[in-house]
Amino acid sequence: MSTNLESFRALALQVTCHAVNQTSDRHEARSLMQNSINRLAQQIAASIAFIGFDCRLIVLPEYFLTGFPMGDTLAGWAEKACIEMAGAEYEALGKIAQKHKIFLAGNAYEVDPNFPGLYFQTCFILDPSGSIVLRYRRLNSLFAPTPHDVWDKYLDCYGLEGVFPVAKTEIGNLAALASEEILYPEVARCLAMRGAEIFVHSTSEVYNKNLTPKDAAKITRAVENLAYVVSANTAGIANIAIPIASADGGSKIIDHRGIVVAETGTGESMAAFAEIDLAALRRDRRRPGLNNLLSRQRFELYAESYHQSHFYPANTMLETEVDRKHFLQTQQATIERLSQLGII
Repeated sequence: MSTNLESFRALALQVTCHAVNQTSDRHEARSLMQNSINRLAQQIAASIAFIGFDCRLIVLPEYFLTGFPMGDTLAGWAEKACIEMAGAEYEALGKIAQKHKIFLAGNAYEVDPNFPGLYFQTCFILDPSGSIVLRYRRLNSLFAPTPHDVWDKYLDCYGLEGVFPVAKTEIGNLAALASEEILYPEVARCLAMRGAEIFVHSTSEVYNKNLTPKDAAKITRAVENLAYVVSANTAGIANIAIPIASADGGSKIIDHRGIVVAETGTGESMAAFAEIDLAALRRDRRRPGLNNLLSRQRFELYAESYHQSHFYPANTMLETEVDRKHFLQTQQATIERLSQLGII
């Protein structure tokens, strides 16, 4: 097998999320997570058999093992639903990647011993050896801690390359975006600056046959960065108070020209698979002309404006223990300050 592939197939696997919110304790939640992993093992094996063994990248939806916290405290969710950085869940998923010789990408809530009392929403990529080759923590979240909330310490622990990681692999340069972060062009741009060619996008979002802001953003992120977007949505969220199909459907793959090359409707599905043509992407990135937007970026034009602007503050969770009210209170204070400055 070639050590560097010019083309292969990728799959945005749309599966139902079985939430752990209604479980009574950590043990019951872990049992439900393991059941989800067992189901995934079967679905991944069957999908590869159908698609073909050149399927080398599979992307799973956002928080596919647990769902999202709904009424849980920060400490309660950390105890019940958050996995460890070298935990049994990663080991089990790694065995799936190893068995099928695939790169397996997903998203989970994770605790970090460097930050006791907190958790992060983490995008991960496992390589065909079963090892984690990329760990990206979501930077923009309204209701969960992020590296920006403990910014100084996070940089001390992981550096800027740990904030914006890119895995340079045999199937290209991989980077991750979490859910609504597809709406933040700066995140994708910082990853593209570091060579990202394929954005794996684990999401759980409302699907609509009309163009949604997120779907428009997926196309835009692909075009402006000359990169593939492999976006996997949930096929509904079970065992939670909201209606199951509230986040269901529309997983898709978009090529570096902004063309949707594969898409699925609602329900559990492996229909969103397509060829990733790395050779074509790299030719276009090196071709002079109007459409090579990546090579035409003049970042120095914008750097000073970013440096002078202060919107949502950093380090708000660095020294103090907070509850969930903290996030909305911080946003409200930011809105008031920007209003007083005449910015909004």
